[in-house]
Amino acid sequence: MPFKEGKMCYSKFLYRLFSGASLAIAGLLLLVSGNVALAGDCPAATVADMKGVSAGKYPQQFELSEFEANAGCTLTFQGNPDIAKLNAQIRGNPSSVPAVEDRLPSEPLVYAPYHSIGKYGGTLDVLSNATEAGTSDFLSVRHVNLVRFSDDLQTIVPNIAKDWKWNDDFTQLTFYLRKGHRWSDGAPFTADDVKFWYDHLALSPMIMEKPKDYVLVGGEPMTVEVVDPQTVVFNLPAPKPGLLAHFAFSFAQGFQPKHFLAPYHPELNADADKLAQQAGFENGLAVIKAYFGNSDWTDTPSPLLNSPDKVANLPADVIPTLESHIYITDTTEGRHLVANPYFHIVDTQGNQLPYINEQDEVYINDNEIRILKLVNSEADYKAQSLQLPAAPILLEHAEKGDYTVDLRPEITLPNISFNVTHPDLDIRQVFGDLRFRQAMSVAINRDEINESAFFGLGTPKQYIGFSPTPAFVDSKWESHMIQYDPAMANSLLDEIGMADTDGDGIRELPNGKKLVINMQYSTQGMPGQVVEMVGQNWAEVGIKTTVKEVTPDEYRSAQSSNQLDVGMWRSSQPLAIVLGNNELWVPPFENYFGHRTGMLWAEYYESNGAKGVEPPAYVMQLIDDVTEFQSTAIGSPRFEELGERMVKNMTENLLKIGIAQAPAPIYHRNVLKNFKDFKAHAYEYYRTYPYRGTQWYLDE
Repeated sequence: MPFKEGKMCYSKFLYRLFSGASLAIAGLLLLVSGNVALAGDCPAATVADMKGVSAGKYPQQFELSEFEANAGCTLTFQGNPDIAKLNAQIRGNPSSVPAVEDRLPSEPLVYAPYHSIGKYGGTLDVLSNATEAGTSDFLSVRHVNLVRFSDDLQTIVPNIAKDWKWNDDFTQLTFYLRKGHRWSDGAPFTADDVKFWYDHLALSPMIMEKPKDYVLVGGEPMTVEVVDPQTVVFNLPAPKPGLLAHFAFSFAQGFQPKHFLAPYHPELNADADKLAQQAGFENGLAVIKAYFGNSDWTDTPSPLLNSPDKVANLPADVIPTLESHIYITDTTEGRHLVANPYFHIVDTQGNQLPYINEQDEVYINDNEIRILKLVNSEADYKAQSLQLPAAPILLEHAEKGDYTVDLRPEITLPNISFNVTHPDLDIRQVFGDLRFRQAMSVAINRDEINESAFFGLGTPKQYIGFSPTPAFVDSKWESHMIQYDPAMANSLLDEIGMADTDGDGIRELPNGKKLVINMQYSTQGMPGQVVEMVGQNWAEVGIKTTVKEVTPDEYRSAQSSNQLDVGMWRSSQPLAIVLGNNELWVPPFENYFGHRTGMLWAEYYESNGAKGVEPPAYVMQLIDDVTEFQSTAIGSPRFEELGERMVKNMTENLLKIGIAQAPAPIYHRNVLKNFKDFKAHAYEYYRTYPYRGTQWYLDE
């Protein structure tokens, strides 16, 4: 999915998306010539200088046997000298820490650091908006999943899983795990932890109100089969090749610690409620929700935050993890983490990652204060909620502050939606009229917004659902109804009966009632300058607006309760992600953390018509089409037909009205080493995750 071209080579896409590592690769690699070191003396290979070590099957990383064969050496392992002190801060962990070779899997994953072998120590300082708002920067530094995208944003590579294999028709996906892999408390990680997550968390109505699309295929559940401790099979009721891509980008992890949570699960332990009540919880499910949550938003908020009065009675402060760092504090002001003693990755010298001892996150909701702290070099890294209007002041002080600011392309597109299931029926009627949405789209002066808010660096675009644009999509849709045409807007508003009846310059609803559109926004979703300019544009065609900045939590609360007049966020996804997750195409058209609209449509769909408001026919067509799209052979005529129809339906009906796609800043202090230039400013690939933040280190 090259960003510059905006189109996609299907052959390359298919290979990279669906090819798995060969199980025989280690034996084959023994035949590779040009070994560069004697056994036991491994070269300090980095991406910048591989020291003559041949590349492996996947970029920038090796399985242990693969690296040893290519380097002609036997890797010996070293651990962080502070690991015992760090482990002592993890309540619930055993007091003693085994030797590093006993903490690592028998075949750890080997990273070639980007620039240099790192050094242990230090604290990574970051800023976020709030507990569940604007924190993906922080979470993705330590994030793992079964597989991941490499930093080309195309190639899927091993991570927790050592290997994987599809059957011929993409109805069976097998993952091969690492022998000896351990959770952060030292307990074994096995295929049972994958099955436990799927059967007893992801599919359990006691935990998740409704299963997510990525755990279903065409609305039907899969089955998960444990073959042996290191082999787990997903059996799909229909093809869904995008399932692998889901596990490569999502914050939602396909495993949870059975040994830790199962004692509190009533399906698995008859004494679950009794055990929970001893800790002061109502029942076992309450304990699981305290540890795991019910939104699959990784492990936040933890019991330290959601149950501070009870956490001391639990076996640990937080749930065991496979990630590089684990929480030791979690409050409304921020959180602090320390290195996981059992992390599964080493560098080419055998040093167990992560290099960085601790991570600290501070919550600052005020955007101006966050920018000031960045100018003062009070954070080591920031991307999320950092938008283009902040770039000039950051660049102005970069040399003095000894930090770097890079502008990188955005995948997402700032967009606006009207609440087509508004609680006021008269407003709902107007918002639901396509002519109104057309009028509001052509009333926006995108060229002016681009010049003023984005310094001329953006490209005015309509929202189409995919970004980059797949080859099967006619590019005309990107310019659909984006022309600045106030005369057309006025004509359409006249046509639907919205007139200025009292001569004050403001149009009323067709029934004569006053209409004031409240534009509540969060800077996490859209720059304030853009919102102000859109509001002014609409006022110029007689639609009165008020503009108010709110916190992300306030915004999401109003959205969840169907109280927003308009939604304002950023949306769009690459094809690979859509193939694994349909959320942008099914009401409410994103998840809790994104841009939702048509909340009562979603209620109708999720309740099978028992509640909510019935969506129009084109929305039901979208649902049917994306379901079939995910199971259709990529590149086939039917696949392209479905994709084109999805885009036509989404765009013609202006469910989300695009503004302009512009680059956004990525900030890091220069003392943060092994920091790779990001290909894109992209939440869609979970921020830092493709760029291997676990091998960052601080040189200060």
